[in-house]
Amino acid sequence: MSFTTANLLGQILFGAIGFGAFLYGKKQGAFRAMVLGASLMAYPYFVPDTLILYSIGILLTLGLFIFRD
Repeated sequence: MSFTTANLLGQILFGAIGFGAFLYGKKQGAFRAMVLGASLMAYPYFVPDTLILYSIGILLTLGLFIFRD
C-alpha cells in the first residue's frame, strides 16, 4: 500500500475533523456526532484510494451538518 501526499493529507484532515466531532458529540451528548466522528477517524485506515478517501470524507463531513440535532 503506497501513500501519496494527497492521501496522507486526507487521512490527517478527516481524522482531525472526526476527532473534533467526536469530542463535540461527547460533550453535548449528541450520539450522531459521536458516531460520525468515530467513522471519520476510522475509515481512512481501510480506504487506500485517494479519490474514494476524499469522497467518503466529504460525505461524512456533510453528514455532520445535515444530521445535527
